[in-house]
Amino acid sequence: MPRPFQQLPFNDVPESPRKVHPYFSAPARDVSFDSVPFGPVNVRVRVCGSGPPLLLVHGFMTSSYSFRYVIGPLGKHYTLYIPDLIGAGESSKPRASYSADALATSIGELMDALGLQNVPVIGNSLGGYLCMKLALARPNLIQRLVNLHSPGVPTARMHALRVLMAVLPSEVIVRLLVRSNPERWVHKNVHYFDDSLKSREELRVYAAPLQTDEGLYAFTAMLREALSVADMAQFAKTLRSLPAFPLPLQLVYARQDLMVPPVVGERLHALIPSADFKWLTNASHFAHVDSPEQFLSVALPFLRIGDDR
Repeated sequence: MPRPFQQLPFNDVPESPRKVHPYFSAPARDVSFDSVPFGPVNVRVRVCGSGPPLLLVHGFMTSSYSFRYVIGPLGKHYTLYIPDLIGAGESSKPRASYSADALATSIGELMDALGLQNVPVIGNSLGGYLCMKLALARPNLIQRLVNLHSPGVPTARMHALRVLMAVLPSEVIVRLLVRSNPERWVHKNVHYFDDSLKSREELRVYAAPLQTDEGLYAFTAMLREALSVADMAQFAKTLRSLPAFPLPLQLVYARQDLMVPPVVGERLHALIPSADFKWLTNASHFAHVDSPEQFLSVALPFLRIGDDR
């Protein structure tokens, strides 16, 4: 095992993951609906497991594949619905605004199309942020929410990105940094506590959308709009004004993270003191990948509060 967060040389990444997972055997289907912000779309959803429904929402730059190591243990308790967000994975990538509000709205529209209401949700990274926004807009959809290491308040890194994208057209930045070698770019920008978990399989899955014009457009628009500093500042202001968050919320953050600073979790908890707050050790932004047992040891008890099964 390499040192924490020590990336493998790109050429040393193995073809297959060293840990077996059931992701590709999970049945997938396309759910079609007319989205208010995006128009007619198809959303690829993996559905597996047994029991009451649980929605899993991935983050920026990844896809439903990121939940591969928790499908088995969560599927023993829940029927899992694991979509690729619009603009990501194998879902539609329309030319439209990819603001956080638009993406949050589309998650609610997908839940409507699936007949999901008052269900528990796990959201990682951008997915957690989007689900918090959805909870504010339509609290009846989400029973309780586990937010694993999401952004939500502006950081110095986000301000620097905003300045860079103001100086150079964002499409130019993305094509320069991403399009030349998408798999290498994914490898460089996905950080695990234990990087030996990476595989060419993973790099191919996450890089595939970046090899198409529509995928690059959606990625760029999401980077520019869904992670807007101004929108997050307004989000923090909204949270500050609330008497309470509208539903049970758990904030789960790793003490080390090269993607979203752990202090973001502390700042969100200060804005939502009623939230259950948990720290993880020896884990990363993607704790459901590199520390699934530890993550589930805190998330499952929270999800199952009031569950008589």
